[in-house]
This record gives sequence, C-alpha cells and structure tokens, in this order.
Amino acid sequence: MNILELSEQEIGRRESLQELRNMGIDPYPAAEFPVNAWSDDIREQFVDLPVIGKDEEGNDITETPSPENSRNVTIAGRMMGRRIMGKAGFAELQDSKGRIQVYVKRDDICEGENTDLYNKVFKKLLDIGDFIGVKGYVFRTKTGEISVHAQELTVLSKSLKPLPIVKTDAEGNVFDKFDDPELRYRQRYVDLVVNEGVKDTFLKRATIVRTMRNILDGAGYTEVDTPILQNIAGGASARPFITHFNALNQDMYMRIATELYLKRLIVGGFEGVYEMGKNFRNEGMDKTHNPEFTCMELYVSYKDLNWGMTFTEKMLEQICIAVNGKPEVEIDGKVISFKAPFRRLPILDAIKEKTGYDLYPMTEDEIRETAKKLGIEVDETMGKGKLIDEIFGETCEGDFIQPTFIMDYPVEMSPLTKMHRSKPGLTERFELMVNGKELANAYSELNDPIDQEERFIEQMRLADKGDDEAMIIDQDFLRALQYGMPPTFGIGIGIDRLVMLLTGKFAIGEVMLFPQMKPEKKAPRSSVKEWAEIGVPEEWVPLFNKAGYYLVGDIKDVKSQKLQQDVCGVNKKYKLGYDNPKVEEFAAWIEAAAQKTIPQE
Repeated sequence: MNILELSEQEIGRRESLQELRNMGIDPYPAAEFPVNAWSDDIREQFVDLPVIGKDEEGNDITETPSPENSRNVTIAGRMMGRRIMGKAGFAELQDSKGRIQVYVKRDDICEGENTDLYNKVFKKLLDIGDFIGVKGYVFRTKTGEISVHAQELTVLSKSLKPLPIVKTDAEGNVFDKFDDPELRYRQRYVDLVVNEGVKDTFLKRATIVRTMRNILDGAGYTEVDTPILQNIAGGASARPFITHFNALNQDMYMRIATELYLKRLIVGGFEGVYEMGKNFRNEGMDKTHNPEFTCMELYVSYKDLNWGMTFTEKMLEQICIAVNGKPEVEIDGKVISFKAPFRRLPILDAIKEKTGYDLYPMTEDEIRETAKKLGIEVDETMGKGKLIDEIFGETCEGDFIQPTFIMDYPVEMSPLTKMHRSKPGLTERFELMVNGKELANAYSELNDPIDQEERFIEQMRLADKGDDEAMIIDQDFLRALQYGMPPTFGIGIGIDRLVMLLTGKFAIGEVMLFPQMKPEKKAPRSSVKEWAEIGVPEEWVPLFNKAGYYLVGDIKDVKSQKLQQDVCGVNKKYKLGYDNPKVEEFAAWIEAAAQKTIPQE
C-alpha cells in the first residue's frame, strides 16, 4: 500500500509492527493460545482470599494474592485501554464476553535483565485494538476491581487501523462516537467492537433461531434445504433477482420463497418439514425491508389454519420468554405481550372497523373507487386482491400493536390457499400483525391441483395487465400436486422482523449483521492521465492528492507558492526523497489547469 494512503496513526502502527519483527517477536503467531477463562466468568466465579486479621482501623486483612493461592487463568482479547505507572501498568482487555482489567508489572513479565517486553513492547509498541494473550492469576485490587495479574504476556495480533474510541471532555461532551448507521452497518466489525450492546442483539438473534429450531425439532418436524437458484420464481408475489447459469445457458431466479419445494416434500411423504434460510426479493430497501432476508417456512401434514394459529402463538410465547425471560417486550414505551392466545380478526372486518366501508359485496371497480375515496393511489393494473391489500396496508395495518391474526383473505389475494370451508370467496389464510407490521403469513394449503392451476392462470392474467409481482405458473409443482398432497398447514415467519420485535429495534439493519448497502461513496479524483495533460509527473499525483488536491480544477485558483509549499511539504514529511519542482513549474501547472475544462464527476 502507498504510504500516502495511510494516516499518521496507521504509519505509526506499521512502524511498530516492523520493530516487533526486528525484536524477533512474531506479531501474527500461528501457534494455538490455550484460552481457559473469560472476563464475565472470571468475575462471576471469583472468591476472595481468606481473612487473616484486622488492620489498625478494623478493616479485614486477607492473604496476599499469589499464583499459589489464587486462580490461575489464561485469557486473550483486544487491548482497549492502557495506563502506565512507571514499572507497572494496567490494560483493559476485551474478549468475547466482556472486559476485564489486567495488571502488568515489569518484573513479572520480563525475564532476567531484559526489560524490553515491558519497556518497549507493552509501553510503546502495543496499540489500542491489538490482540494480546495473558497468563496470570485473579485478584482484587485495592480499589475493589477484580483483575488478572499478568505473569506472561504474548502479542497475538497487531491492529494496523485505529479503532474509533469514544472520548468525553470535562463538560460531558462526547467525541468520536461511532454512531452513523451507514458506517456502522458497512463496518460491522468495528461496530461490534466499540459499541456496547450491539453484540447482545445478535446473541439474542441466535437465541431466537435456536429456540425456534428446538421447538420445531421437538415437535418431530424435519429441517431441510431447498434450491436457492430456481427455474421459476414461485411461492410468493414479489419481483425476483435474475442471474444467468452459464453451464445451462439459461436465466435463473434467486428464490423469493421456499414454499413450492417444501410442499413437494409433503407430497413425497414427509409429515412435517421446515427450512430456515435466505430469500431474495428485488424490491425497495427501507427500515423494515432488505432485499436479502431470513425466513422460516413450515409445512405440516393433516393440520389446518386453526391448529396453526394455536401452534404459532405458543411458539412465539416460548421464544419471547427464552430471549427476555418473560412473555412481554417493551418497544418505544409500548408493552407488547406474546402471551397466548392472540386476537383473531377477518381482514374485511378490520377494514370495515377502521374505515366504515364494507368491501364484502363490492366489485373490483367499486373497491377501486373506494380506495380513491380513501386517498390511496391505485391504478388499472391492480386486481381485486391487490386493491384490498393496499387499502388494508394504508388504513389498518399500522394500528395492530398487540399480536393479531388477520384472517379470511379474499381468494384474489391468496393464489396458494385453500378456499374457506364456510365463507364463499374467502380463503383460509392469516397474517400475524405485531406492532403495526406483518410478522407471519400462513394458510390451510391449497391441495386441489385443478383449482391451483386455475389460480395460476389468473395470476398470469394479472401479469399480462402489468403486475410484475404476479406468480408464474410452475408446471412441475402442479404435476406434484396431481400425485396428491394431504391436507397441510403452512406458515412463513420473517426472522429479521421477529428479532426486531424481541430486541426493541426499529431498523432491520440493526438486526442483520451485514445488511445490503449502497456502493461506498468516494471523493472524485482526476486520473493520472488528466494530471499529465497539464504537465504534472505521474509520481507527483499522489502527493497532490495527499495535500488535498484531488481534481485538476482544484489547483486553478491556488497561488503557486502555496501549492509548492503544500505539495513539497508532503514530500518532506513522508521522506519520499523526490526532487522538489520549482515554483515556476507549479505556476505553469496552475495556468494549464485554469485553461482546461475538467468534467466534475
């Protein structure tokens, strides 16, 4: 890497790296470092030494801690702080479970007369963010802090970039906080190190996934994997990502749902199957949507919607307790209870309850006009189902804070769902709404192959009208249904949204380790060729950039003496050894730049 691309701190760390190597210390050793203790566990398991007497003021006197009478530990982690006090000092070590103080004494870690490990390595060559290993014993300092007294110190990994360490001045003003969401999501590795509580969110996510998997496994259902690359984007109404499969010379779709493959397995004889995996939808990004997301889909033979609602509410109650220790969670001052049972409400009743309009008897055109009266933007490509979905989303969805099963969707909204057993024109489907957002979608699955084919054909009519989210006919799935699929309940639960709910987060990026991001913005720079066109030698271009002149046009109004001082100052500071151009040469470059028109990209 060009030295001019580095900050002063980065240059200093690389110099320390080289000095460690010159001392015969490998800054990136390959050997195992046998860690046997962690910060939080050390504190929890600490036992004070026995009291052996009282001092003059009546305070307890304990045995002096030593390797023989204290717990010996081997720990490792990042050094996140350091205080030097002559021949001894303290380091703050951060491991996977938290932070703990390490007491480092020169005469304890150095062998014989050679004090380099303390005086040079610990005091000067180690930096905040470096990984170190410590062997020592646990004790309590005079101030009462449980710490590790180091007897051995090992350099495990040299950090070449400085961490953003938060600082607070005497007035309480905070500086250098790493709190910009875009930067945090893009550099999650830094976010996890410096921002307290971030890792806890993802540990809770792991608990949610693990608990859900344990419940499903315990019920006797089989976890499976189905294709991500598919010939047809089916199982949901969404715009897919398209890629090209070179070996077969055909376009493929990244799956938008796992549904149709999982139901094929039900046809094949599995009683219950589930998959917890990634889906991909080529749609917008906002606080609650990411084009790549995690979903759990479950299909169980011989079950229906009513069984599914009971199973779902009990499962979510158990998960909430596993994460938060109780069936409630507080979000933005609202207490949301996952204690079963949840409310059940038909979707058209919900719309009528909120708007006063009864959509049951209305035709498609009448519903379209109703939507317009409600101020909802609609167009002629929208069928009856899409119109109802828009009305519900705009007028009702956000009002359901406590978990509520919205049921009995019109058939036009549910091309894969069984017709309602007692309500003509409706289907046996629910969406679970929590805190104003959809968390789950479930059906009594359609297993009539003739009915299914007719609904697929209707979806194609919607596609012909311009609905780019309408489903494509999956002929192989229809063939599978013709072999016979038993009555089946199916549900999909958005894992990311569930994590948001149970951790009280409002942005999906807070619960995804690496959410999709726009390309990183970079300051525009003129090319080496463009600098050469005004006479600047190629090797001097990085010096202009380091001095803050990125575009040729940046120098056109600068005085030649100042430009020479700025650019040649870089040459001197970084000891590059170039022969400095004369002020007349800088003047000529400035004049050429002023006469040249450079596109400002």
